[in-house]
Amino acid sequence: MKHVTVKTERDKLVVEAVVRRFGPVSRSDVREYTDLQQSEISRLVRDLLREQRLLEAGRADNPLGRKQVLLRFNEEHSFVAGVGFDDESVLASVMNLCPSVKTEVQEATHLREGSNGLVDQLLACTQKAIQKAGIRATSLVGIGVAGSGLVDTRRGEFLMSSTVDFFKDVPLQRIFEDRFGVPTVLDNLTRAKTVSERRLGAGSMADDMVFVEYGRTGIGAGVIMNGQLMHGAGFAAGEFGHTHMTDDGPACKCGSFGCLEAVAGAAAIEARMRRAITEGGASEVLALAKGDTQQITGWMVLEGARRGDKTSLALVEQVGTYLGLGLANLVNLFNPSVLVIDQRLSLAGEGILDLLRRVVNRQALRHATQELAIRFGKLGNEAVVLGVASIVLEKHFEIPALKLPRFMIESVTTKRSASAQKSLTGDKRKQTPAASHNLTEAGTAKAQHPAASGAIPVTIAD
Repeated sequence: MKHVTVKTERDKLVVEAVVRRFGPVSRSDVREYTDLQQSEISRLVRDLLREQRLLEAGRADNPLGRKQVLLRFNEEHSFVAGVGFDDESVLASVMNLCPSVKTEVQEATHLREGSNGLVDQLLACTQKAIQKAGIRATSLVGIGVAGSGLVDTRRGEFLMSSTVDFFKDVPLQRIFEDRFGVPTVLDNLTRAKTVSERRLGAGSMADDMVFVEYGRTGIGAGVIMNGQLMHGAGFAAGEFGHTHMTDDGPACKCGSFGCLEAVAGAAAIEARMRRAITEGGASEVLALAKGDTQQITGWMVLEGARRGDKTSLALVEQVGTYLGLGLANLVNLFNPSVLVIDQRLSLAGEGILDLLRRVVNRQALRHATQELAIRFGKLGNEAVVLGVASIVLEKHFEIPALKLPRFMIESVTTKRSASAQKSLTGDKRKQTPAASHNLTEAGTAKAQHPAASGAIPVTIAD
């Protein structure tokens, strides 16, 4: 949690947050939301208007009294950058504080120059997006970076990539902050997309939601419970693609057999389609691949199913059945109110969504599915940058707590220590010599462990 030492600074952030969330609102509305004094609100609003963090938005249509001036949040006052990458492409964007995309830079991922080459590309794409937006890096409130793999969000390190084998233990947060001089946050692609679908897409701000990503190289799940995004103790929450589906299934890149993404992922169905055609099967997908079986992709198979191609329909039905069983497990585990399916699966048409609903309703607990909505996501390629930008903005607009002055904290701690020592001395006088010796040893132990000494240590956050 952020901390400030001046109450006025905190109150200004409170007023800005109220207008951002509920605006346009009047000063009287702000008072109802915050219980701040009207004179204090007027002073804070003047400061925020002068700084252009707030703007006037006409007058309220109140039936009685003077028409009150409305305030709205200035979404163009500052900007936020977002970067998403996997083994296929790098996408960098600059967005306003909504967030809404203003500029984009997209390139094929550089995989021949190792970690340093990829880091250089991420930095270069971000710089290009900033220049394209016509702003300076100092206009950014922060940068968000998301990639496919495990991310230590606390230390800001990219631990490993599920699609780029050589990209391990990379301190991306420090690298970006050193380069651009603004706060940077990291997360993985699936969780970034989960946040964007919840805030801006099909999630409808549900407090309990699961987003399922269906990519070429893997299947992942982002889980939100009670409004909080889950990361897990080892930052591995949501590795949905590595849930076990069958004992005699194909090998998975994780080293196991029969994982969900090994039997139902996009790479799996494109391999099955190639095999089917090689063995003499007919499919419209071959025409989509211009007669080259090596150019067949899972997305072509989904498109073939939408067009009614029989081979594609058979493969997609297999995918839908396995995926539906996995979704039923997620529903039983997390009991979401909304289950959002990656928009890319909509290439197969509404039929696959109907199949997923049937399997989930058949396999999951009845009470877990009574109020459950299953729908396709609404966001496309921009989902990752919108999501990681939303995470940046949530941290930026977090209402800080007031930090007590150090002299007050030290005073409280000293008084409690003195009180504990006085109590300890009084107890010693009542002990027998043998007991006194034991108590002295205990007192020594307590002196070595402040939490046991009676003092209440206060942690001062940076």
